[in-house]
Amino acid sequence: MDKKIFIEPLFRNNPVTVLVLGICSALAVTVKLEPAIVMALSVTIVTGFSGFIVSLLRNTIPNRIRIIVQLVVVAMLVILVDQILKAFAYDVSKQLSVFVGLIITNCIIMGRIEAFALGNKPIPSLVDGLANGLGYGIILIIIALFREFFGSGTIYGIQIIPAEWYIKNGGFYENNGLFILPPMALILVGLVIWVQRSIQKELQEK
Repeated sequence: MDKKIFIEPLFRNNPVTVLVLGICSALAVTVKLEPAIVMALSVTIVTGFSGFIVSLLRNTIPNRIRIIVQLVVVAMLVILVDQILKAFAYDVSKQLSVFVGLIITNCIIMGRIEAFALGNKPIPSLVDGLANGLGYGIILIIIALFREFFGSGTIYGIQIIPAEWYIKNGGFYENNGLFILPPMALILVGLVIWVQRSIQKELQEK
């Protein structure tokens, strides 16, 4: 199996920064690091196993109903993930709210099924799905780190900026409320894309 299937989606062909897919959830669930990590893991699992299952079934699915079959597979996995979160991480499940259910609409999942799983064997499809989910997760975690640190002064709920630094305690610092608003997530995604294209010159439009 070609190693590029796993390596390229992590950076060179990242689904968020290069293909600009999955942006909506990147804006919605990155105020705190914990829900961002859980969402990243959830999407990675759904992307990987949906590719694997569809690849197993690909020679038995009539072309005219393939989208319906793909949606059924993805919906089944999303429901499974949602129920597991409610059973073992109920607080995070409540924070993520409807966005777990909306994983079914994530363009990365259907995109990888159509572009890769329908034309490849199950194991490479599983690896491709997991790699694209991880690529998506890396960007979510980077954005969540900046938003939580500058917006709340914490990382993963742990206070990083000393309490005595805050103005209310006689200090000089105040959290930047802009970082917990959705527009800042979009700005941070833009900055990540700018940094990547500064490094990978071949991605720059001419």
